[in-house]
Amino acid sequence: MAIYVDDEQIPWRGKLWCHLVADSLSELHLFAARLGLKEAWFQSQSGYPHYDVTLSLRDRALKLGACMGDRRTVIGCAKKLKVELHLECNV
Repeated sequence: MAIYVDDEQIPWRGKLWCHLVADSLSELHLFAARLGLKEAWFQSQSGYPHYDVTLSLRDRALKLGACMGDRRTVIGCAKKLKVELHLECNV
């Protein structure tokens, strides 16, 4: 299992933002908690599930063991998370 961050650097509210994803929801939420993110900040309803992180949080995530993910990797993980979310909602 792995955690990934991208280098999108999307400007919003005066900061640059990136995406945090993982191979599984449980792994993603555990890692996000280690970063100090609230589960309520999880973007479950977006086009693809993820957490938004600032550049400084992205750098901290990398120091904690996350991998830099290219667009293909991040979107692939997000698609898996979307399927997992759908399965959870239908249980």
